Amino acid sequence: MECKINRNAAKVLKRMLESKEGQGKMIRVFITEMHGDHAHYDVKLDTPTEHDEIVKTDKDIDILMDSREEFLDGVWIQFFFVPQERFEIINRNKGWHDHH
Repeated sequence: MECKINRNAAKVLKRMLESKEGQGKMIRVFITEMHGDHAHYDVKLDTPTEHDEIVKTDKDIDILMDSREEFLDGVWIQFFFVPQERFEIINRNKGWHDHH
């Protein structure tokens, strides 16, 4: 499985991992909703389970992904500070559209 992270997202994810709540945890990308040809995603702090794959990124952050979910393979995690602070997670290998 693959996962890309932009620089802003890496900074925010590292802060999450360094927080009190992040001690001993990893970042998980998960599907919040499925719409036929595309999915909506989010991130949270979590610990590995039996079906997880630990995906290495080029930003030195390991990401947990459920290996049974094909829509997770190839996600791109971005973080934007303007117009408001938010994550945007898309998978260009699957269908996707903007919700701005």
